[in-house]
Amino acid sequence: MDFAFDADQEALRDAVRTTLARSLPRERLRSIIDNHEPLPDETWRQIADLGWCGLLIPEEYDGLGRGLVDMTVVMEEMGKLPLPGPFYSSAVLATLVALRLGVTELLPALATGEQRGTVAVEEMGTAADPIDDVRTRASRSGDGWVLDGLKPVVLDGEGADWVLVLARDTDGVAAFLVDAPQATTVPGFDPTRSIARLELVSTPARRVGPDGDQTALLRRALDDAAVMLCAELVGACDAAYDLAVEYSKVRVQFGRPIGSFQAVKHIAADMLQALTLARVGTHKAAWASDVDAADRETAAAMAKAWVGEAAIHVTSDTIQIHGGVGFTWECDAHLYYKRAKANDLMLGRQGWQRRRVADLILGPPPETASLTS
Repeated sequence: MDFAFDADQEALRDAVRTTLARSLPRERLRSIIDNHEPLPDETWRQIADLGWCGLLIPEEYDGLGRGLVDMTVVMEEMGKLPLPGPFYSSAVLATLVALRLGVTELLPALATGEQRGTVAVEEMGTAADPIDDVRTRASRSGDGWVLDGLKPVVLDGEGADWVLVLARDTDGVAAFLVDAPQATTVPGFDPTRSIARLELVSTPARRVGPDGDQTALLRRALDDAAVMLCAELVGACDAAYDLAVEYSKVRVQFGRPIGSFQAVKHIAADMLQALTLARVGTHKAAWASDVDAADRETAAAMAKAWVGEAAIHVTSDTIQIHGGVGFTWECDAHLYYKRAKANDLMLGRQGWQRRRVADLILGPPPETASLTS
């Protein structure tokens, strides 16, 4: 099967690459990251004006009406920086959840970049299914709802115009809209990500989307969002691999570039294999979602399980090839490694995704026979 991008998608890639290179050259990008500054307003405005914020949003809501394959192109290029700021949380995660739930009134402002949304999913102790592990409670209060719980990792939560909180009511898990969330930015492992802690104590909210348990709809939205995390990591691995290869050409040891040594060649070959498989798996999962293929869910779970592992492998070997230099703050290798570690933990970890793939292919495990029977 051919997963090559078409001419329009390659043109989009060139536009993203050149725009970001011009707007955020390395020195400026490192200054933003090192000083924990927000993405410059002019950069966000440029991203919005080019239509990238509305890439996934239908044209009737001021978007471009494209699919995950097109967003894969954008996310790969952004992963190569790696780009700080709320693009993923708003233009991808929040957009996908709002679309899947049919909350169309939120879409026009997202498409134009006038508003930034996010989604609060993860909770303390989440180790398996991020939806099944939701413990935040939603209760009736008069004609509305109130939320009680803690969301410790909300991407770009501080400064978001609204957040869709996943909470549990009497029907199951559903999404609740909280305007102007009172979230507080907290330190994170990845300096290029802004994460916030959202404490909910009788917080007023509005239930959105269809009645009843929304687990199936939310799982589909989070699957698609996870595939886009994979696309971002493919871009990060691309950049990390190129960084390692270039360093191996100029670092001389024992009178020879270290890239000429067999041990380094073996490491680079393994990195390239992991990167290639990650790219193929991600592109397949994005395509499967766009066409609603029968194996869409399996493809998404396989991609999230494999790409997280592959990205940690590639980015850690980038540090290894750099040697002591790779552990310094000035070298970009640690940025890619930290982005890989952070993305791996979001929206379903490797172990759960692998169990999920096994269940999807082999069927659920049989009931354990009673020892007394």
